[in-house]
Amino acid sequence: MADTSASDAVRKRQRLRFRDLVLRSPAFVPIGQRLVADFPRFSDKPWRRLPVVPARPALRIEGAVAHPADVPFADFDALGRVERTADLNCVTTWCVRGLRWGGVSFRSFYDDIVVPRCQPSSDVGWLRIVGHDARVACVALEDALGDDVLLADSLDGNPLNAVHGAPLRFVSPAQYAYKSVKHVATIELCVDQPSSTAGRKEHPRARIALEERHSRYPAWLVRWPYRLVAPLTALIAERSARPRR
Repeated sequence: MADTSASDAVRKRQRLRFRDLVLRSPAFVPIGQRLVADFPRFSDKPWRRLPVVPARPALRIEGAVAHPADVPFADFDALGRVERTADLNCVTTWCVRGLRWGGVSFRSFYDDIVVPRCQPSSDVGWLRIVGHDARVACVALEDALGDDVLLADSLDGNPLNAVHGAPLRFVSPAQYAYKSVKHVATIELCVDQPSSTAGRKEHPRARIALEERHSRYPAWLVRWPYRLVAPLTALIAERSARPRR
């Protein structure tokens, strides 16, 4: 994995400006999405500070397994690195195009580390992914095993920075970004669909192609409320990530 001691090597840009968050609507983004000029920090709790990550982080695997385990990041090296270029689509309707993520394939991680080392139950169908910032998302195992899903530790050729999820981010490009958990600490394997911090808002699948934005309300109903609050939410989240003086 990438050297997390360099995790503050950020995507090169100036401080985020409000006009960077003005939404544009070209024809080549998914329905309901709008482009932004930069990649902001975003959170459903934008006032939350960046988390404290252990000096020697490991990925905890637990739940419906015979043998829970803490997987050191060094063990990922045997899987081989991959890169995927993909758009990131936030459920609040903004989109960043062409992000280049680097890391390991989640399918390889699951098949080559989780299965032999932890021995999951044969009826596992869900993952409960928890970040060091206490953010939780529930992901169907079927979606997590997609060819484009990564455990990413780099972005655009640089080590992943704290703003975008260091030391490790679960990246699932086919789903809205609330499934792409930052600062991944624990993956709990579950037989039944578990709960998450998003509660009843979180769609079980959140597939962008089907515009599965919300578990209860139709996509067209939530687009504009989300779109109106997105710029302010991003600015608060960016401010919360600045070092305290």
